[in-house]
Amino acid sequence: MGQHSNIRPLTCTGAAITQETAVESRITELEIKISYTEDMVDELNRTVYRQQQQIDLLIAQIRALRDQVQTAQPSEQQHSLRDEIPPHY
Repeated sequence: MGQHSNIRPLTCTGAAITQETAVESRITELEIKISYTEDMVDELNRTVYRQQQQIDLLIAQIRALRDQVQTAQPSEQQHSLRDEIPPHY
């Protein structure tokens, strides 16, 4: 009995109930925060996806414009203001 003399039976005291309630409350708060965080991550993923679609579209448009410029008539590409005679001559 000497070894087990420090062991007390479990009893429900006011302090134990208060501590249990505090732990449950903290767990509930964390679950709520996790839920909001998951919603935010989902919204951010949707935003990133939409932005990537816009970037892909813009890249395609830039390529198309570059192709148009490269296939333009050579006389338009090589046209320079130096080749023009000023109007006062």
